Amino acid sequence: MAIRLLALSLTLLAACSSSQRLTADQPATLDAAAEQYVRLTLSIGEHEPGYVDAYYGPAEWADEAKSVKRPLAELRAAVIDLDRRLHRIDTVSLSAMEAKRKAFLSAQLAAARTRLDMLAGAKLSFDDEAEGLFAVRPELKPLSAYDPILAEIDARLAGTGPLWKRFDQRSSRTAIPSARLDGVMRASIDECRRRTVRHIALPHDERFTLEFVTQQSWSGYNWYKGNATSLIQINTDLPVLISRAVDLGCHEGYPGHHVLNMLLEQRLYKGRGWVEFSVYPLYSPQSLLAEGSANYGIELAFPGEDRLAFEAGTLYPLAGLDPATAAQDIELLQMRNKLSGARLTIAKDYLDGRITRDEAVKLTQKYQLLSPERAEQSIDFTGKYRTYVVNYGWGLDLVRRFVSSAGASPTDRWAAMERILSEPTIPSDLVQPSTSATK
Repeated sequence: MAIRLLALSLTLLAACSSSQRLTADQPATLDAAAEQYVRLTLSIGEHEPGYVDAYYGPAEWADEAKSVKRPLAELRAAVIDLDRRLHRIDTVSLSAMEAKRKAFLSAQLAAARTRLDMLAGAKLSFDDEAEGLFAVRPELKPLSAYDPILAEIDARLAGTGPLWKRFDQRSSRTAIPSARLDGVMRASIDECRRRTVRHIALPHDERFTLEFVTQQSWSGYNWYKGNATSLIQINTDLPVLISRAVDLGCHEGYPGHHVLNMLLEQRLYKGRGWVEFSVYPLYSPQSLLAEGSANYGIELAFPGEDRLAFEAGTLYPLAGLDPATAAQDIELLQMRNKLSGARLTIAKDYLDGRITRDEAVKLTQKYQLLSPERAEQSIDFTGKYRTYVVNYGWGLDLVRRFVSSAGASPTDRWAAMERILSEPTIPSDLVQPSTSATK
């Protein structure tokens, strides 16, 4: 480890002493391109709070970005120029892992260009924006395709009144009392971690802090701080349902965002000195991999009846809830999960201006089976983060298909998941056979 850290220090020292901009006749190298990519990302972040989701690289680079706010047009020209130089690097001369590194940088730069266009006032369609930022063009079903699922759930929930209201009344019974929330969440995260470390080796000093917050449009967030450390926040604006404990524990923690960021830092930034993995721009293909793998991590960590056994045996008693209802609660949750694609269809119609916000809220109540308050929160998220929502459902589908193609055994599937989490992966990699890159 000491040798690796010394090598990293020397790499960063050389990078810091190099010129920030390549001259017109200077050939690009992956290391030089990576440094410029990081500097450009930090400069773009000065135009949009939240654009840089995490950064733990050289502090002087962040200080420089803050001290000189570069104009959007200048940044856009620099991104285009850097991508052009990157394409001039002969891929044939690269190892398999270096070729993945080059492709990753190019995909991230394409997203940066799109975001700069948006910051400058460009109005893109839902499809064009999703493709420009996250390198996917999702094929969405019409809302009518989800009506049979609603009918199936309707038949299972006796009573009168709108289906969303009956479903919400049933779900509300599983709310975790606020006094028990910390204990339930910590038990859930601990179990998610225990299941993850069976298959993926994590840094010995990895850790997280858990906080409960309010006034957010999201239900949970992982703020990665570097050095194998995360801040995990849970939003308590609305009661947290027992089903969210495992979801959030896996998604924000293990094998989700916390593990992804740790492995990229440990194996690529520190292990190889690849500085591009010291920064995470939110609006980039990196997010599709992050959200898709975090969502798939739930079913990977809790296959088959494992989730029911853990929730009924541990979480329900901790929350003071009746374990006898756990089986039906999970069954209804799984049925509602079949409606997840409707969220994207509603988001597309809303962002493309085909429906109003009020209509989007009502459709979210109907097709996501949410209370007015939860539907409002969902549309608030869409209004703020826009096409970012594709990363949850579409990313999940891509990751699930890729990992499933690795084989039926847990060992094979966890190994495929680990490659996604620890290699320079882009969305198009997930439509290829599951193989590992060599050095």
